[in-house]
Amino acid sequence: MERYNQIKSGYGWAILLLLFLSPALTVAQTFENLKEFFTFYPNKRAVVRDSTIYRQKFIAAPVLSYSPETNFAFGTGAKYLFKFNGSGEETRVSNMPITVQYTLNNQFFFYSGFEIFTNQEKWVIEGNLLFQNYPRLYYGLGTNTPETAEEQYDYYQFLIEPIFLKQMFHRYLFIGAGFRYNHIYNTEIEPEGNIARNRPDGFDGSTSVGAEVALLYDSRSNILNAQDGWYFELTHGEYFKVLGGTHKFNLTRFDLRHYFNASNKNDDVFAFHFVGHFSRGDLPFSEFAFFGSSEIMRGYQEGRFVDRDLLATQVEYRKRFKDSRWGLVGFVGTGDVYHNVSDFQFKNLKPNYGLGARFMIDKEENLNLRLDWGFGNNTNGFYLSIAESF
Repeated sequence: MERYNQIKSGYGWAILLLLFLSPALTVAQTFENLKEFFTFYPNKRAVVRDSTIYRQKFIAAPVLSYSPETNFAFGTGAKYLFKFNGSGEETRVSNMPITVQYTLNNQFFFYSGFEIFTNQEKWVIEGNLLFQNYPRLYYGLGTNTPETAEEQYDYYQFLIEPIFLKQMFHRYLFIGAGFRYNHIYNTEIEPEGNIARNRPDGFDGSTSVGAEVALLYDSRSNILNAQDGWYFELTHGEYFKVLGGTHKFNLTRFDLRHYFNASNKNDDVFAFHFVGHFSRGDLPFSEFAFFGSSEIMRGYQEGRFVDRDLLATQVEYRKRFKDSRWGLVGFVGTGDVYHNVSDFQFKNLKPNYGLGARFMIDKEENLNLRLDWGFGNNTNGFYLSIAESF
């Protein structure tokens, strides 16, 4: 699926900062009181009558997040965690976040990225809905663009991407299709900048309309903070002008993850992540691969390097302390963008590494508040959000 990294987490609590001001012995109780204040249980009465029903949660609260791309972002958000009636332990929790935020970089966005499991997981419905005005920094196309080329590129974006996948052949294998509509408009560029001089295709707006086919294998026991299992998603989209688009091209993406316990003596987790983005044809600028994010290649400004193809990987060690909400994370990764994957060279790979702190805000759902500090080549960045990076 499309990853809108700066807003993927969906919601966060500004008043969580109060936790760090509370006496150590009262942190847990303070947080529980705050969490319950913002949590609603839509089927509370039904659960009282039948304890086998999953207790749905609707969490609505003030939002605070941070990334190098947005600076601090404020707003409101909600997360709806639920199961359909008739679903038991064999069905994982469905997740529907909604976020509305405004940032100190004069950006705003509305986002919902949902993952819904029907009864007994016969179907998975996932997708993205996004509307934003998102000024970003642009350095040119290619893997060796200099810092001195930095300029600002402003645009509005409306995107909708639903995908419907049916369980086939295996408990955790899903195959399906959907569509994707990505509209870029009201663009503004610096009159004397690189974009104005080079005029990359679609710099003044574009519309991508296409049909997608998708394959998903997902054996994670927990979607919000996986501790075991595999995740693999492959999507391929064909985009045509006949459907109302401005460009004809194709786009293939994959996302591979694996999680396992680091030791039988504790609950520490090793997590591996490998992603790819490949596009061909009459490609608009908005569909290029953007290097750097709060999910992968942390430490690099999102879009610091831009080209048609991208390969990136990372490894995380997640340390958990028993009987505590606190945890630590260390990560290391590498990746690059290419005009063609055949241009791949190990010597050109760009490294990143970093560390992070975790605070568990929902023990039942294993959901963390995360603060990461990532480093790249002569660059670094902080990331504050809800849920793990992958």
